Amino acid sequence: MGAAWANGGPLVTTEWLEQNLANPTLRIVEVSVEPGLYERGHIPGAQNVVWHTDLVETVSRDIATPEKFQALARKLGLDKDTTVVLYGDSNNWFAAWGAWVFDIYGLRDNVKLLDGGRKKWELEKRPVATSPAPVKASGFTVSQPNRTLRARLTDVVNVVERKSDARILDIRSPDEFSGKIIAPAGFQELALRAGHIPGSVNLPWARAVNQADGTIKPVEELRKLYAEIGIDGSKPIITTCRIGERSSHSWFILSRLLGYQVANYDGSWTEYGNVVGLPINNPAGTVWSGK
Repeated sequence: MGAAWANGGPLVTTEWLEQNLANPTLRIVEVSVEPGLYERGHIPGAQNVVWHTDLVETVSRDIATPEKFQALARKLGLDKDTTVVLYGDSNNWFAAWGAWVFDIYGLRDNVKLLDGGRKKWELEKRPVATSPAPVKASGFTVSQPNRTLRARLTDVVNVVERKSDARILDIRSPDEFSGKIIAPAGFQELALRAGHIPGSVNLPWARAVNQADGTIKPVEELRKLYAEIGIDGSKPIITTCRIGERSSHSWFILSRLLGYQVANYDGSWTEYGNVVGLPINNPAGTVWSGK
């Protein structure tokens, strides 16, 4: 049994969502990374958000501007009194990124994640549609960005230099954390160096989910899991990975389910590992070959 519940919390079950597909106050949003996946079949009534164009700035490396996000939210029919369920492929990484950006711009309390995402919905052979359902545009007004939810390079360096007592949680694989590899095979965004931010602790994101269906583990099990590496909510937390997508998943768990103070570092290793002169821990002993 995972951590999801039917209503009132940040997660919803596939069963609850199927039972509420006709609810006029519900908006379902898919945030997947695989091209064409939404068009081939999606949860009935779901609107499509393209992570690498809709939620980010396509030239500068940044999240969507307030103006861009406001236009997107209005087009999707979202507002602060609308229940929004986000889901996607790739273990809900990019759907969690969506929840993080939504939270930054004032959509939080009624924004939920579908526990298990596309993977669980498809495993259970629940209904799919191939045509988008029309929705009425909203009058959503974006809030001032909540900057406490986003860590920048200076915040991370302050921790490294012991000017801040925040804890840095690196949720990459052990091989990435140790510096044995820079990134998993097939990933294009890379750093020139391998290793991790000094002082950070490692708990791969996947340890927080059930492998069979991608659902998130029960809350008390999660508290124990993170506490074992010193992440217990007593100090602010910064989550980090490679580009910020996997760490968004852990940000969601730690902030929305456990109630801890958490900022996601979307610059992550592709920023930190490319900055000249910053200290790096590299237990694997790998060096840059220049090739």
